[in-house]
Amino acid sequence: MNEPQQTLWNYMSQQADKLLIQTLQHIGLTFISLSIATLVGLPLGILIARKESLSGPVLGVAGILQTIPSIALLGFMIPLLGIGIKPAIVALFLYALLPIIRNTYTGITGVDAHVKEAAVAVGLNRWQLLLQVELPLAMPVILAGIRTATVINVGVATLASYIAAGGLGEFIFGGISLNNTHMILTGAIPAALLALLFDFSLSRLQKLSVKKLRKIAVTAPLLFALLSLLYFVPNTAYGSKLTAGFTPEFMGRQDGNIGLEKIYGLKIHTVVINDAVMYKAAYEKQLDVISGYSTDGRLKAYNLVILKDDKGVFPPYYAAPIVRNESLIKFPDLEKTLNLLAGKIDDSVMTELNYQVDYLHRSPDKVAEAFLKSQGLWKEDRSKKTGVVRLGSKIFGEQYILASIYSQLIRGYTNYEVATKTGLGGTKICFDALVNDQIDFYPEYTGTGLLAILQPSRGTIDSLGGDKDKTFAYVKNAFKKSYGITWLDPIGFNNTYALMMRQAQANALAIKTISDLKQYLERK
Repeated sequence: MNEPQQTLWNYMSQQADKLLIQTLQHIGLTFISLSIATLVGLPLGILIARKESLSGPVLGVAGILQTIPSIALLGFMIPLLGIGIKPAIVALFLYALLPIIRNTYTGITGVDAHVKEAAVAVGLNRWQLLLQVELPLAMPVILAGIRTATVINVGVATLASYIAAGGLGEFIFGGISLNNTHMILTGAIPAALLALLFDFSLSRLQKLSVKKLRKIAVTAPLLFALLSLLYFVPNTAYGSKLTAGFTPEFMGRQDGNIGLEKIYGLKIHTVVINDAVMYKAAYEKQLDVISGYSTDGRLKAYNLVILKDDKGVFPPYYAAPIVRNESLIKFPDLEKTLNLLAGKIDDSVMTELNYQVDYLHRSPDKVAEAFLKSQGLWKEDRSKKTGVVRLGSKIFGEQYILASIYSQLIRGYTNYEVATKTGLGGTKICFDALVNDQIDFYPEYTGTGLLAILQPSRGTIDSLGGDKDKTFAYVKNAFKKSYGITWLDPIGFNNTYALMMRQAQANALAIKTISDLKQYLERK
């Protein structure tokens, strides 16, 4: 059924050009932020070493900044700085501050008092004392802080792809979404090697004599500047006037960017971005075209329009719960309870439910309860419990809604309790959790099951002809045979990819279809 297995080395070789660019971007992001953090952190460390009363507040604020989760910090930056390199640099800069400030303070205050007294006795003023005595003697400790900050930033920089800032995170998040271990390792291994390389290099510097460290201190700013410039290496992006924002998963799927390039010959300047911020970036005119989902409520919220897929790159797919066979045996009432939702949610209903959660910020539980009541399906939670069903979901609004609906159905129609494990990330995390008996079921899409999990040959995919019923039958049979997992009845709506633009921009450029978009780009 599957094509011959590809080795990690072969995959990395095929992606060599992209891997090189993303590695250089990663190094650039690390050292731009590190350079700024050093320029700010060193003076602050010197200041609080001179004025001890300021040390508590300064170190306290820097410590608090470092405790903020990195994803949350990036989220705070987006409304202020948009997407791209600026919010990523600010977030990385804030993470690097604490170790640099703290070690500068520790290093200077740790210089032997007798040495400082002797220096003053021979006539050195405060600046001479700092530059000729304190900083050179404190340099190993300061370098230890810079070393720590560097390793932190190499790791956190993988999240830069979340907001279209590039770096090795594109491979990692794409691999998680596409159930592609090779892709994950292609990003993770270079990131780990960079951290080890920089850590080792700085550890060697710490062991040098004070005289040699003084010479290196003169050349270090130039080296940092050169490494920072690596972020701006020429990219392979097309030079069109429009910019597209595509998710990591969309970039690597046949029914995504690969199909657009193959079937339409679409060539557009593209940045990789997380779907959580993609829609708002389009609304705020930071992106012109995005890869969205056909039932996403943010279409309505941000006045976006779907470009007609006139060549059928995005085939229609079903959404349905997938369940471990052992769980169906263990929980006899589970299948008929989950199938209560079969055929109950069409495209327009799912879009409205998504709109309420994604834009109106209503809780998925409340939205789910209101929907079930409108369908006459809601029941009070039964008090008697005879087992616990483990329910998982991916990390976007639609999945949270479906998880809430299923959770309430199980509690109302069975004697089972529900343990929810929502927000599990991409396809790989959810599917691995299901296969490894960490969860009993989660909502999935036949297109994802076909292309991201089963990954059949091109001939098999073509034989299905984009027919959603044929695809469902093929996926259902293959999952049961290969994984011992059952696809239950489809929920009813078609969740497929779509290219979207702002309504006003699409009208102004006379773009209604993907072919129109291609023709516009060729004219420019």
